[in-house]
Amino acid sequence: QVQLVESGGGLVQPGGSLRLSCVASGIIFRLHNMGWYRQAPGKQRELVAAITSGGSTNYADSVKGRFTISRDNAKNTVYLQMNSLKPEDTAVYYCNGRTVGNGFWGQGTQVTVSS
Repeated sequence: QVQLVESGGGLVQPGGSLRLSCVASGIIFRLHNMGWYRQAPGKQRELVAAITSGGSTNYADSVKGRFTISRDNAKNTVYLQMNSLKPEDTAVYYCNGRTVGNGFWGQGTQVTVSS
């Protein structure tokens, strides 16, 4: 059974930090490109950050310089370090893993940035 499980979300004040984790099972993790997406109420799901099986990264302009994606293949885990958080970062954050032919989603974790 394929499973991606996110954790680390919560309520944080503007300017604060959170680190999201996504643990994968049921896939050959090291062969998958991994990504973090987010979806705010009434908005389309958007790519936040991605990291390929080879370690190349890509970021949305809105988070560039504030967020960092990384992976630990030995732990089957992808991380999203989120610094200098803003209210507009509030969303459900989803983990995604894919090869050319297959893709999978986690259940999501809520991030709320508010004073």
